[in-house]
Amino acid sequence: MKEGKLEGPVKIVGTGLIGSSIGLALTAAGVEVLLSDSSPAVLDLAVDFGAGRKFQEKDSPKLVIICTPPDVTAEIIRQQLIAHPEAVVTDVSSVKATILTSLQEAKIDISNYVGSHPMAGREQTGALAGRSDIFTGRPWVICAHPDSTTEAIEKVEALALVLEAAVLKMEAVEHDRAVALVSHTPQLVSSLLAARLAGAEPSDVFLAGQGLRDTTRIAASDPKLWLQILSANSAEVTAVLEGLQKDLDDTLQALKNLSKAGSLATIGRVLELGNVGVSRIPGKHGERAAKYAKVTVMIDDKPGELARLLTEIGEIGINLEDLTLEHATGAQVGLPELFVLEARQQELITALDQRGWKIVG
Repeated sequence: MKEGKLEGPVKIVGTGLIGSSIGLALTAAGVEVLLSDSSPAVLDLAVDFGAGRKFQEKDSPKLVIICTPPDVTAEIIRQQLIAHPEAVVTDVSSVKATILTSLQEAKIDISNYVGSHPMAGREQTGALAGRSDIFTGRPWVICAHPDSTTEAIEKVEALALVLEAAVLKMEAVEHDRAVALVSHTPQLVSSLLAARLAGAEPSDVFLAGQGLRDTTRIAASDPKLWLQILSANSAEVTAVLEGLQKDLDDTLQALKNLSKAGSLATIGRVLELGNVGVSRIPGKHGERAAKYAKVTVMIDDKPGELARLLTEIGEIGINLEDLTLEHATGAQVGLPELFVLEARQQELITALDQRGWKIVG
């Protein structure tokens, strides 16, 4: 099998966000996609959206991808292994160890099963939220087990490569520990912070800036799905939260007793460790994050303004490393924050100023 070459047909069970996104991407790549879902309405929507055609009993898929909620994934994997004994079966659940354990306890042949997990998603759910590019450049973790065949592993690798994801190989337990730190706990912390806003005064929330939006963005995710994920990985999430709780308790005590010796040092240490932690998050293309400089421009909140700004930056010849857009509360202006290499910050500021753009930071 050539690298990145995937032979169809591919059956997708579960046509929500991830299932429909995989279907859209594979269809665009010329791979035949067969769709299945317990909900006829959801299935029809995914088909109409262009993610593939309906699976029929006469079909013989070469690869089956399970994109269902974690609490039913193990049973559906078992069913698909029996229904399609010649096919390779994988799943995209965000928890791997409990699923593998359930399959091993079921005493069935799982040599054609390879667990996997694309580290991609959106706050929106459902087929209409699907996008063919959400896997591009994102890690796709492959969790083979001792009984997985080489052919099965290679087929799941080929799936990830066709979707332009970056393949990573990990043990199931190792994967669950990692996602507890970088995905599951952040989701819970974001929700806990956003929950503080539920009873807040409207005038207080009116002052919200980009910092609050950034830290609460993922709190808009599906509570039912996340309840299943957190339940399935509770031990690993608990371990991370216990460390966070200690730091929070220490910081709380320091804030209550600022006059006490060492209190300011305790708070400062937490802030400094935050800087260290952020610096370890991979940047573009997976390399160690670079330190970028920010240039904030004020633009009118009207059609075409952001596009004009980006076009002119292209004409200037400076590459944008990242971009965020904030809307000023109570004013009809937008505040795009442009991130560039530090060495080119002043060049960008000067060039935009000469072209009449208002630089505000």
